[in-house]
Amino acid sequence: MKSRKKLVLLAGFSLGAIFLLLGCNQDWSGKELDTEKTAVNLVKEVEQGGYQIVPTPEMKTWIDQKKNLLLIDTMPYEASYKKHHLPGAVQFEFPIPEVKELDPATQAKFEKLLGPDKNRMLVFYCGFTKCTRSHNGAMWAKKLGYPNVYRYPGGIKAWLEAGYPVEKSQ
Repeated sequence: MKSRKKLVLLAGFSLGAIFLLLGCNQDWSGKELDTEKTAVNLVKEVEQGGYQIVPTPEMKTWIDQKKNLLLIDTMPYEASYKKHHLPGAVQFEFPIPEVKELDPATQAKFEKLLGPDKNRMLVFYCGFTKCTRSHNGAMWAKKLGYPNVYRYPGGIKAWLEAGYPVEKSQ
């Protein structure tokens, strides 16, 4: 009986090793250093900002389920939001470099958009993973006392790549 368990474990391990090796052999043509840099920067931003992240399939599920959330597009209105945005998203532009301070007028406008319910789920996105506009939005929401904050790092690019529907503004 013991040897049968060992055989099953060995077969499972061997199968796992084969899949791992096949998986590692899939894309040696990509730019791994760029991918690593993007991933490390994302992790650092998430740690610094204190928010959570949501991947594209889960974001789609939340929208389909009509989850009670406020979805904020942080891209410029004319250049991006008007052209296409995630269904139900509102727009509040943030710059790309990290925002260390918000002037009182911008902060008041931002807090008005986020609303008085501090526990409402907030999801920020921008163009793509390297874009830090969504980081700025999520980080500032956390700084202003909103605990249920997410960043959708893939942004509109990942959404479009997945073939999901978008809205346009006139």
